Amino acid sequence: MIIDSQAVQNTCSAGVESKGFCRYKLTNGIKRHLAVDSLGFPFFTCCTKASVSDDRGLIMMLSENIDYFRAKPMNVHKITILVDSGYHPDFIMRELEKVYPQIGKKIRMEKS
Repeated sequence: MIIDSQAVQNTCSAGVESKGFCRYKLTNGIKRHLAVDSLGFPFFTCCTKASVSDDRGLIMMLSENIDYFRAKPMNVHKITILVDSGYHPDFIMRELEKVYPQIGKKIRMEKS
């Protein structure tokens, strides 16, 4: 699984409560968080304000889909999640373990 995010401007008709400012991309709008499989097909998606960090957006996206990981049997290989340098895998894993303590037995995060 490969995960990344993209900050984009949303329309001027969008409400103020749905917008945020991404200081890294200098964009006022939303941030799309996307997880794809090894073929590039979408796996999980999540939209947040652009001001939400990549780490927090990933935590939100995986927390919303935690049942997928709960249903995964323990005796199969871990899912490898590739992220870029904008993410902090140790922090993300600690936060996800608060939601699902067994997550460390089912996924492995690596920086690409």
